[in-house]
Amino acid sequence: MKKLAGFTLTEILVVIAIIAILAGVGYPVTRSFIAKSREAACLGNLRSIGTALQGYLQDHRDTMPNSLMARMSKSEDVAVIDVDLLPYLQTPEAFHCPEDLVEFKKTGSSYSWNHLQSGLHISNLYFFGVREDTIPLVSDKKSWHPAGTNFLFADFSSSNKPRFVAGN
Repeated sequence: MKKLAGFTLTEILVVIAIIAILAGVGYPVTRSFIAKSREAACLGNLRSIGTALQGYLQDHRDTMPNSLMARMSKSEDVAVIDVDLLPYLQTPEAFHCPEDLVEFKKTGSSYSWNHLQSGLHISNLYFFGVREDTIPLVSDKKSWHPAGTNFLFADFSSSNKPRFVAGN
């Protein structure tokens, strides 16, 4: 009797099982890489905002913008950081964190301004009794990233690790 060439049902099921296992392992890893790349893009946005803030400070005698923390909707006509710094940036997209699917569309920014620093000279910044370069100036509105919230600090560096402490 002549044997037909081809795959048996068992061989096909084994191949399908192997593909399913590889896909099951690969999917979370891929999601993690995507989340990390979005976090890096967000940190890049914060660095751009820091550069824009430096330009603003040069034009305004080293005085911080007199801005509110955020606005509830784009239609509100109030002083906020995304309006104050827009002339120093090439696009409003600099205020859009890639992980933010709601806030940017609603308010025009994925980030909040530390309004306690509003109107202060760069040499007079303080936060909970601390006067140093680790004061957060801008942060994510929400903790969208796996590592937590991203910050722009008074030394114009950005990080996902909070570096500020409360004073005595």
